Amino acid sequence: MQPSLLRLKQLVEAIHPLSEQEWKAFSGIWHPYSAKRKEILTVANQQENHLYFVVEGVQHVYYFDDQNREATLVFSYPSSFGGVVDSFMLRQVSQYYYETLTASSFLRASYPDLEAVMRRNRGVETMVRLGITGALSGVLERLVELQCYSSADKFRKLLQRSPHILQLVPHKYLARYIGVDPTNFSKFINSIKA
Repeated sequence: MQPSLLRLKQLVEAIHPLSEQEWKAFSGIWHPYSAKRKEILTVANQQENHLYFVVEGVQHVYYFDDQNREATLVFSYPSSFGGVVDSFMLRQVSQYYYETLTASSFLRASYPDLEAVMRRNRGVETMVRLGITGALSGVLERLVELQCYSSADKFRKLLQRSPHILQLVPHKYLARYIGVDPTNFSKFINSIKA
């Protein structure tokens, strides 16, 4: 089995184990794809047509408001799923952008292929539902953090949840992600190093 498919299988097994037949059907819909640094894979006002499994690189989903302020919503990195999942699953235009922060390689699956495999394989459908439910749980937890935590607490929570992220993601994006000024973010970084 290819190393990238093995990593995909490990993630799938952590969400919901599939039978051999279900894994064969699910693994057969994924195709290699690569993108350069700072390449926009999904554009707002267009429909997301692919679900991505990240093999290499770091990406983010972000939003621009009517005053052109940018909000970083989520990061994806190796051995995680990526893309604008609500647009993909609901078959509607995206409100968000999905962009590579570094050169990236993926496996990606189209919506028609995933839909067909889910329809024919109950275990795949269960795994996708549980994966999306887990993601929703994470979003709800993050909303609490954004609305109730101090800037310092948001920073600490980020490091608790993803300690490796400081080495993966440029700090200006992390500052946006937790909703703090980049200068304050630098102070938080320096407080760790002290």
